[in-house]
Amino acid sequence: MDFYLDAPLPNLPKTSQKKIIIIGAGFAGLKLARKLNGTAYQVILLDKNNYHQFQPLFYQVATSGLEPSAISFPLRKIFHQSKNVHFRMAEAKKIDQNINRLYTDVGYLDYDYLVLALGAETNYFGSKNIEAFSTPMKSVSEALFIRNKIISNYETAINIAEEEKRKPIMNVVIVGGGPTGVELAGAMAELRNNVLPKDYPELSFKNMRVVLIEAGGSLLSSMSTAAKNKSLEYLQNLGVDVLLNTQVEDYDGLTVKLKGGESIQTKTLLWAAGIKPASIKGIGNEQKLANGRLLVNTFNVLKGSKDVFALGDLCLMEIDDPRGYPQVAQVALQQADNLAGNLKGVLKSQEWKPFRYRDLGSMATIGRKLAVVDLPFIQFQGIMAWLTWLFIHLMAILGVKNKLFIFFDWAWNYLSFDPSLRLLIRPKVVKQKENKA
Repeated sequence: MDFYLDAPLPNLPKTSQKKIIIIGAGFAGLKLARKLNGTAYQVILLDKNNYHQFQPLFYQVATSGLEPSAISFPLRKIFHQSKNVHFRMAEAKKIDQNINRLYTDVGYLDYDYLVLALGAETNYFGSKNIEAFSTPMKSVSEALFIRNKIISNYETAINIAEEEKRKPIMNVVIVGGGPTGVELAGAMAELRNNVLPKDYPELSFKNMRVVLIEAGGSLLSSMSTAAKNKSLEYLQNLGVDVLLNTQVEDYDGLTVKLKGGESIQTKTLLWAAGIKPASIKGIGNEQKLANGRLLVNTFNVLKGSKDVFALGDLCLMEIDDPRGYPQVAQVALQQADNLAGNLKGVLKSQEWKPFRYRDLGSMATIGRKLAVVDLPFIQFQGIMAWLTWLFIHLMAILGVKNKLFIFFDWAWNYLSFDPSLRLLIRPKVVKQKENKA
């Protein structure tokens, strides 16, 4: 049973301002909070972590390219000078829409407006074994876990004499041919080809397989045909085994069973095959689809509500396409921007503006000097696409210090082709003696 504290959240300034609660400090939630900074609302931003995570670069943490701190930014620092935005590290548990109350693990909050920006979770499509034995990458901590797991595997493999016994420990299998899977596969292949043989000269990396499995007929399904074909070509040139039209049936921690295909032996199955909306209690069945996505109108108002909103991956907007808008960062950011404008408009008695998505394009990097970019007016691949990808992602990172850290890390990795973050750092549980005094 989920625990929530049935007491008011303490230490919030008392005010007559209307109260907006934002759950989730991802792209949408943080954007909205920043846009409402300095307004006549009291804004309370909740997240179970006290930092914002830049998800597009998780794979670089997982493959030793960047430090976790380089793509994480403390939320309290963002609002140091704010008088109306307050952050609380809390986990939202339940909504009571009848009395406009949100229950969390540290106390409840009453709201005038509630914004759900919880994002998405890993979708295992009902497979308990895959959920138990595979490794997802939806947070900085999971990316760091992958880094530790990969390095630990090679430290183990070097102490095994038999070649056949080393193969499952060295092999890496990635499931999902979207941007995350493609970028992760390319980075892993470059590590195998150029970096790991220097660290472990006793091991034969010719026998290490990097396998990318995609259930559909192409990689990067939402991108152009040129991007799909070029990404496949780039990965194959890097030595990645790309298996299209292939479904993973099961995984027991050692054997990846494929539907109609030969099984693959690996201790490392990285799952990037799909997402599902994060959930919270108190949402009616009529307000969501069977897959968990919340139904909203063109103002991002939750169906059947007047003061609850949903943004980003969590929601499905009722437009002409029954699939709604794609679950990508640009949709979340633009929805947050539009909602901020409408909430500001309430203070001025202005009419609400419906949301209209502007597709700014998409991109993916496959390796050093290899990327694909689809913009509304042009499509291109190769080194110019890679430089474009670097620039856009660098500019999107919060904080001057983080931008500098990432720039220097990328510059060093490019010049030396030797990322220097291959450190096996595990958390240690320290047992403290009980004070009996």
